[in-house]
Amino acid sequence: MIVVKIGGGAGIGMQGLIADAAGMIARGEQMIIVHGASDASTRLGEQLGHPATFITSPSGHTSRRTDPRTMEIVQMASKGLINTGLVAQLQKAGVNAAGMSGVDGAIWRGARKPAVRSVEDGRVKLIRDDMTGAVERVNTSLLRALLASGVTPVLCPPALSFDFEPINIDADRAAARTARELGAHTLVLLTNVRGLLRSFPDESSLVERVEPAEWDEALELAAGRMKKKVLGAREAMEPRADGACSPVRRVIIADARVEQPLTRALEGAGTVFS
Repeated sequence: MIVVKIGGGAGIGMQGLIADAAGMIARGEQMIIVHGASDASTRLGEQLGHPATFITSPSGHTSRRTDPRTMEIVQMASKGLINTGLVAQLQKAGVNAAGMSGVDGAIWRGARKPAVRSVEDGRVKLIRDDMTGAVERVNTSLLRALLASGVTPVLCPPALSFDFEPINIDADRAAARTARELGAHTLVLLTNVRGLLRSFPDESSLVERVEPAEWDEALELAAGRMKKKVLGAREAMEPRADGACSPVRRVIIADARVEQPLTRALEGAGTVFS
């Protein structure tokens, strides 16, 4: 089983990726596809007169400020636009795909954060109406049942909070949690750069391989949204304390802009965590 996360940033072409994934599925590979909608949410927010804003945590992680109106926009962009379009294209390519947000079937559950911290003008500010959280539970029985019936799940934010609210979650880390809970052998995080770069944005500075002892160094190198991908890679490969599932053996952060991006990633192109 492979879990593939398609980045939601600008510049990612879907046609080559869909054909690549469809070929693998036709040859018998089980696959779960996860996608984000960052760029689409930003564009839709501008069209609706509610432009996106981003916050930076004290630890340096950047995320979308998700007030209640932004949560509505994220749902419209993620499930309504990107997910529906992606499923339609996969169906055209011969894949029996089913699109679901993390709310459907309670596939992704987690707690809504009571407050998030944002650094503004050098000071830390608490934001209490943010609709964000993290995936803590994955409905693996539903996903396995879909796969066993020949259906390819296509998953996207939001997740469902324990108080039954839709919450915005990071799709990279949701994909990582899903891959680990299912015992997938590989997690592929496709994005709009070649992989982890030692000197962003110089794409000739690609870090080709990261061993466990180098995870902290990789996190320090990661710029912007890449931090979440590196965190996801580490989380996917860490065993659960209760030993209930096997960690993912390999995570690859790779370029979605090339021909056959998934095939190239599985051949080792990009940054390989192993």
